[in-house]
Amino acid sequence: MKSYLITSVFFCLFISAHAQHISKEDLNRLKIQEDSMKKPAIDLIQGINASDRFKADSIFTKTFVRALKTKNSFYYPFDSLYSISMLYAPDSLFKIYTWQLIIDDNIIRQHGAIQMNTADGSLKLFPLIDKSENTQKIQDTIANNYAWMGAVYYKIILNKSKDKSIYTLLGYDEDNIRCNRKFIDVLHFENEEPIFGGNFFDFTKDSSQSQQRARHVMEFKKEAGPRLTFDKEMNMIIMEHLVSESNEPKKKWTLVGDGDYEGFKWNGSTWVYIPKVFDNVTPEGKTPMPKPLLDEKGNIDNSNLKVQ
Repeated sequence: MKSYLITSVFFCLFISAHAQHISKEDLNRLKIQEDSMKKPAIDLIQGINASDRFKADSIFTKTFVRALKTKNSFYYPFDSLYSISMLYAPDSLFKIYTWQLIIDDNIIRQHGAIQMNTADGSLKLFPLIDKSENTQKIQDTIANNYAWMGAVYYKIILNKSKDKSIYTLLGYDEDNIRCNRKFIDVLHFENEEPIFGGNFFDFTKDSSQSQQRARHVMEFKKEAGPRLTFDKEMNMIIMEHLVSESNEPKKKWTLVGDGDYEGFKWNGSTWVYIPKVFDNVTPEGKTPMPKPLLDEKGNIDNSNLKVQ
């Protein structure tokens, strides 16, 4: 927890220091543009009908791109736009923006963009075009930003593989009326162009799945909320194991978390699948018990009285 707070404080100081490079005039302009985006940013999620949401998305996108053209906008936080996910890469190479547009109960698309950190503060932007609806094998597809498997991202993890930076993205997608999805995707750059997906997932420890995939997708019942996170202390991606409520695992809308956990561990080049993260299991019908104070002979075990 302490290391997280130190990192957060350092990052805030880093952004604050670099934001000083934004001129006073540009800073005022960005604040005004940010204020003008607050309503459409909410309306694109909460608009009463589809036409209202489409209109809000169009207004927001045009105003947002116009704001990003301001010199050194990379360092401006836009932190009042609560419906828009904004993540800085851990090495500050880029900033990624993602949000969702609800078309109807069964069609939800993600929009977004990658803003690169440029030396002169000018705008270098890659739009993210959601093509997941037209992609048959999402788990196996490697594509650029124009064929993106849309998600709203909430975490970026940076690893190195043979001197190449590999950015792992955790995200979610309110896919349709029956299912939600969570993604573990990988972003890297080839010739300074973004590529999503790749041979970075190793399932050799699970004979039921193919050994390599471009990304990992959790698809589950709409009302369920299985956990998918990165545990910094364990240095692992942790995800809740899914089971079918009706013993029909092929029907994704029946899958819910069962309280058990699996995960992925980075081995220097790939994320290796770990089928079981925690091995301590309480026997059925019994509750967890603390360590007994008495040993087998009935004597007090003083070691159990020590504060850990």
